Amino acid sequence: MFGNIGFPELLIILAIALLIFGPKKLPEMSRSIGKAVREFRRASDEIKGKIEQEIQASEFKEIKDELKKDLSQDIYKDVPAEKEGKKEIEDGPKKDLSQDITKEVTEEKEEKKDGEGQEIS
Repeated sequence: MFGNIGFPELLIILAIALLIFGPKKLPEMSRSIGKAVREFRRASDEIKGKIEQEIQASEFKEIKDELKKDLSQDIYKDVPAEKEGKKEIEDGPKKDLSQDITKEVTEEKEEKKDGEGQEIS
């Protein structure tokens, strides 16, 4: 608790304090010393906690930066392959999709018309 101070040394310190401060003031002094030690511990624990939070935050930031770097490198590696694939698709036969869509919409309208007896717009 007190480092290298043993029980006999502690008794000597208490006896000297009893002689200096007297029996009436000694309990009051020990309470105030106890409160001061508690406040010091609380403050040091709070500071220690904040330092640990900052360390964790910096570690998380480093990990996040590494992941972003790795992901961006992976994405850029795959991009040329995707461009080649798109080029093959673009070089293939071109078909007008608007005609197919118009044909499908007209067929749906006809089906609805046949089913209900009137056209729904």
